[in-house]
Amino acid sequence: MSVGTTPERTTPAAMTPAGATPESERDAEFQEHEKILSPDFLSIAQITEMLGEDVDGVQRKLEKFLNFKNIQTCLKEAILLDYYVSGFLWAKGMEFSVIQCLKFMTLLDMLLHNLRTLHMSLEDSIKWIGEVMAEIGPSHSPKNEEWSVFSVKQANAIIDYLKISLFQHYKLYEFLFYSTREEIVIGSEQMIEIVNPSGRFFPNPLEEGLSFDIYSTFIEPPPTLDTDMEGLNQEQGPEESHPDADSSDTDPLVGFTIEDIKSVLGQVTNDILISIQTEINEKLQIQEEAFNARIEKLKKA
Repeated sequence: MSVGTTPERTTPAAMTPAGATPESERDAEFQEHEKILSPDFLSIAQITEMLGEDVDGVQRKLEKFLNFKNIQTCLKEAILLDYYVSGFLWAKGMEFSVIQCLKFMTLLDMLLHNLRTLHMSLEDSIKWIGEVMAEIGPSHSPKNEEWSVFSVKQANAIIDYLKISLFQHYKLYEFLFYSTREEIVIGSEQMIEIVNPSGRFFPNPLEEGLSFDIYSTFIEPPPTLDTDMEGLNQEQGPEESHPDADSSDTDPLVGFTIEDIKSVLGQVTNDILISIQTEINEKLQIQEEAFNARIEKLKKA
């Protein structure tokens, strides 16, 4: 071997499969790379269609593409729609190409898929996005330049966007997928038809309500003042029709001392107070018995 020459090097047979060529190896590597972020979340036609729409148009298109039909009532669908609409509008503002928007939307969907299906933690999601961006992002290898979808600046911007959109609120998205929520009844309407009896201001008490004795004693209003006056006039009418012939100027209290008047008034007052107190006690006893009956009924139920 002379100085300045190098021996010829050949590829070992064990390194190249039988029948394999450099072109077939390149096709296999290309197919392996195509599996990253596949299948696509949206089609190229759908991405192209949304790029020509405004904010409301993008929301309507995505709502149709994702088959969301309960946006106004389903909180989960509303949150997911906002997640995808915000991501697409951000990519549109970054002036991504159709392929870049396609891969970015697929990236957003895969992150939610990993969270919802694989229960991937925040740390694992960050590691996963790093591995994916290493494949579809900028590459320093010349043979992988044609597969690079995003530049260094775009890749950094994507990571910054994911940090403030998904990763910062990761716990909330976990709660969205893992926690079951009870349906809140905002309001209910019930129609109850009753027959108002004639001559009463209030309907009769319900079967499960107060007893008729308590209702008629404490709730039903007493007769009006006009009715009392009419009854009083009817009772006093015949007496008023006769002239008071026996009336005189004599003082009816003649012959009574101050002490006699105080004694009579005190006795009358005591009788009235005792009567009122007795009536109140009877009503309270009736009400207490009614409440005790209702409590026993509730205990048995």
